[in-house]
Amino acid sequence: MRVRDSIAIGTRRIGNGHPCYLIAEMSGNHNGDLDRALATIRAAAEAGADAVKLQTYTADTMTLDIDQPEFRVPGSGPWGGRLLYDLYEEAHTPWEWHPALFEEGRKAGIQVFSTPFDSTAVDFLEGLDAPAYKIASFELIDDALLARVAATGKPIIMSTGMASKDEVAHAVATLRRGGVNELALLRCTSAYPAPDIEMNLRTMAMLQDAMECPVGLSDHSRGIIAPVVAVSLGACLIEKHFTLSRADGGVDSHFSVEPEEFRSMVASVRRAEAMVGSVIFGPGIEEKETSIFRRSLYVVADLQAGDTLTTDNVRSIRPGFGLAPKYLELVLGRPVRQAVRRGTALTWELLGSSDA
Repeated sequence: MRVRDSIAIGTRRIGNGHPCYLIAEMSGNHNGDLDRALATIRAAAEAGADAVKLQTYTADTMTLDIDQPEFRVPGSGPWGGRLLYDLYEEAHTPWEWHPALFEEGRKAGIQVFSTPFDSTAVDFLEGLDAPAYKIASFELIDDALLARVAATGKPIIMSTGMASKDEVAHAVATLRRGGVNELALLRCTSAYPAPDIEMNLRTMAMLQDAMECPVGLSDHSRGIIAPVVAVSLGACLIEKHFTLSRADGGVDSHFSVEPEEFRSMVASVRRAEAMVGSVIFGPGIEEKETSIFRRSLYVVADLQAGDTLTTDNVRSIRPGFGLAPKYLELVLGRPVRQAVRRGTALTWELLGSSDA
């Protein structure tokens, strides 16, 4: 089964030829406060997001409550040294909040969907009539989860962070076997934040060609440059972590954007889309008015009927009402039929025969 060139979430089509679909990822930026989570959805809608994405899991569905070295986050980053269980317990979105969050999205006129991390989360989200599903980069290798999500028949967006080309192909094949024909893939660098040098956005074109589906970017870099570059390279979707305020802290706040930054990203992405445009040659609408200032051939000295054109009395100058400069060699040596004043645009009608 060939994946479609575009997918639909709600009434919005996503793919080449459609406006880039912009997703505000809430993740754990609710900071354990339902009111903040609801306000985040409203702020995302006001900032121009097309959707807000949640994450649906519990600490117990993600890992074990056990203190061993392999159950701690390595390194010295913002999460370094923390127990996985404690981190997921802090970051998870309580399941009992989900109905209110979905309803808030409907009120705000914005789609809400989620990333499920196991089959129980899929079952739960199906009960909320989730319009689409996101597969996280870390879950791309979980065939059972992919099969369960595929069975819903909903559109699927899948991040590809860390995945080899073979792993991406296997995951796509698993989803297709499950009946998925609306799939989009996101280039992703699973680092938090992602260094600029590791973004490798050119990979998107390869993903689109190899997997025959729309592509986009799940962006963990700081700022809004990556989404604009991604759109210029063909991205149809952008997912960006979103927080009301980085100063308020939270597990993902250090690489998330605030509402004004997201609004600026939306405006920049829309400008980038307009600038990418279509393949076209010749003057555009605005260029037609300025094309008169191209060079053309003009008589630059007063001439009498029968005078011969030379480099002393005809030149390529602005504006562009005369013959094109490429005809200069053809007109040199030819006489003029009539008296011509300096500053006259040269036309074929003014010229006599070359052997006159």
